[in-house]
Amino acid sequence: MAGLRFRLRQISRRFWFLPAVMTLVALVLAQLGTWLSTNPGTSDDAPAWLYGGGVDGSRSILAAVASSSIGVGGTVFSITIAALSYAAGTMGPRLLQNFTEDRGNQVTLGVFISTFTFSLYSLRTVTGGDEGTPFVPHYNVTLALVLALGCVGALVYFIGHVTGSINTTRVVNLLTADLRSSLLNATELTDPERNVQSPPEEEFWRDAETLLAEKGGYLQLVDHEGLIALAVETETTIRLLVRPGDYLYPNSPVAEAVPTLPDGVYSRLTVGNSRTREQDVEHAVRLLAEVGTRALSPGTNDPFTAVDVIDRFGDALCTLEDRQWPTGVYSRDDELRLVVATSGFEGLVASMFDQIRQFGAGAPAVSIRILDVLAVAAQVLDDPGRRAVVTHHATKLRDDALEATRNADDRVTIERRHRAVLEAAG
Repeated sequence: MAGLRFRLRQISRRFWFLPAVMTLVALVLAQLGTWLSTNPGTSDDAPAWLYGGGVDGSRSILAAVASSSIGVGGTVFSITIAALSYAAGTMGPRLLQNFTEDRGNQVTLGVFISTFTFSLYSLRTVTGGDEGTPFVPHYNVTLALVLALGCVGALVYFIGHVTGSINTTRVVNLLTADLRSSLLNATELTDPERNVQSPPEEEFWRDAETLLAEKGGYLQLVDHEGLIALAVETETTIRLLVRPGDYLYPNSPVAEAVPTLPDGVYSRLTVGNSRTREQDVEHAVRLLAEVGTRALSPGTNDPFTAVDVIDRFGDALCTLEDRQWPTGVYSRDDELRLVVATSGFEGLVASMFDQIRQFGAGAPAVSIRILDVLAVAAQVLDDPGRRAVVTHHATKLRDDALEATRNADDRVTIERRHRAVLEAAG
């Protein structure tokens, strides 16, 4: 069930979904307007605002609205996609994904397409002259005029909205919001009184039966409750050998269970062609890190954007001050039922800073900013293990930065900021 809900959410985010729904609604409204125009009870005492023109006028209006809406919509969106493709070279493909998943863009496209569909469908009902008894769908023509005004408003909104959407700061803020949401979903508040259950030793899995991947792809979602229910029903203990974000190679080990491997384990894993951010925290980090590393490329040379990304990573680290990762061990009725691999603080910090450190070693401003952020994180985080991870990355950064930095003053500053991290970590 969790996999089905995940698929439905993925479909609802597609660029075509909302415009398709709006187009269906337009067809229903066109049919309803035609019925209202042909119903004798509604033709009498028509309201003053209803269109009262003849056959030729209604045909001209509907044809003009249909042709202009689809023409303007197609031209505007094609030019926009070209501009976004150019901007994506600097900020990464996530920019295009933001564009296609943005509800404002979807509604704008839906307004143009539904207006075209409504007008074209209504145009077929207009008859007169040699075609027989004259008929004008007054309600349809009136609504088509309203939709035409809506297209003008949607066009003005869309131009302003897209102009803001290709702003680097806005993209970074969107990615930061995704990262923060992923971290909050993947972690839980620290509870010192909680009884932490550790996973069993490897000896426990010595006689386990192994499940092999049926096809290649990224593990996008794990239905934990479904796996626990399956383990309880079959009285088995299941361990996943992969976690969301891992690539499953065909016939590679995915899971194991004792005493026997129940049917239905693989069906509770959602595998796809791309990584998603629902359960994959490191993917959300990678998307933001990609903006920073692209900004440090020689073709872009934008250290200010890289500094913005580094600040957002510091925000994420400080968010974890009172949060911890779950153990990945699940029991029911005091019986061990499921063990899953989970992300950790060390892997998270490595995903954040390794690539930016490597690409920005020759940019002292970037190295100094990372050390400043790590110093703040070392002050905020109370766990000694996490502080050790922070100081480890600070030392790696210092070594790379000193080797790539020629200016003596910059080297002194880097050394001083590194000592600040060590002092903050205690």
